[in-house]
Amino acid sequence: MVGIIGYGVYIPRYRIKTEEIACVWGEDGEAMAHGLRVFEKSLPGPDEDVVTISTEAARNAVKYAELDPKRIGAVYVGSESHPYAVKPTGTIVSEAIGCSTDMTCADFEFACKAGTAAVQACMGLVSSKMIDVGLAIGADTAQGRPGDALEYSAAAGGVAILIGKENPVATIETTTSFTTDTPDFWRREGEDFPSHGARFTGEPAYFRHVEEGAKALMKKTDTTIDDYDYFVFHQPNGKFPMAMGKTLGVPMEKLEDSLVVKDIGNTYSASAMMGLARILDIADPGSKIFMVSYGSGAGSDAFSIVVEDEIEAHRGEVPTVDDYIKRKTYVNYSIYAKYRRKIKALG
Repeated sequence: MVGIIGYGVYIPRYRIKTEEIACVWGEDGEAMAHGLRVFEKSLPGPDEDVVTISTEAARNAVKYAELDPKRIGAVYVGSESHPYAVKPTGTIVSEAIGCSTDMTCADFEFACKAGTAAVQACMGLVSSKMIDVGLAIGADTAQGRPGDALEYSAAAGGVAILIGKENPVATIETTTSFTTDTPDFWRREGEDFPSHGARFTGEPAYFRHVEEGAKALMKKTDTTIDDYDYFVFHQPNGKFPMAMGKTLGVPMEKLEDSLVVKDIGNTYSASAMMGLARILDIADPGSKIFMVSYGSGAGSDAFSIVVEDEIEAHRGEVPTVDDYIKRKTYVNYSIYAKYRRKIKALG
């Protein structure tokens, strides 16, 4: 079996409260925050993008695993906000962390599940012995059109996961996927902001794919809800994962520890991976984790993960998800609009 031999996260320090955004657009801020279950969100500073976020997360993962980065044979960066349309993010990250040139590298895109798709690719390469260690990253500086519903949740952050066989802190027992052509969310080349199918993004998109992915994994592993200690679902907002848990019969106490979206918003390609990292930060050895990511367009990746004793030897090496959540500086909407380059010249 392959597993997670190290992981690292990075969340920008800047935050804006949902109430602040709602106030600008004449909405009831308190009602909006409680309705979405997103109270504030992270945003990148003016000198941060997917490259810098991925690099910080990757450095934390390498330090956590006490790994020579030259052992990394593949670097895959999943994102829907790569800074270049034609120029890989992964090559910059791999060189920044000191990887050998004798490795493979690519950028992944599949909306919010590009990071978990990268995890699956690394699992295959490690399992086949083509590489020793693979680095899968999910990172985004998510976009939302001013005044659109997405603006209340689209956030920034990244998670890097090292996949290998030697001394894993968590073993990945198996993975399954569920994929259809469901165009609930898209952004054409050159457009600044994505479009979405509004309520169409719920039932036929998120809920169908996460539920089918979850059921496929339980069927494959011959397990039930009772066999797992923690559950992680993709978090486009705070409502959807809670509703998904209710549909599947997941007790709230098995889900609530992963719900970081209320504090940092939807980090897109890092969303489910950030919830997983939060669980790995606190879970005891022997705990079983059930994770399902989701990406618009549409698909889900489901994973069954077991925490190993090795995890105790690495705690305290790098900042946790909670450490980054607590490290924050609030900005108002004008600074937010400036940092996110939402102000366009007229004329």
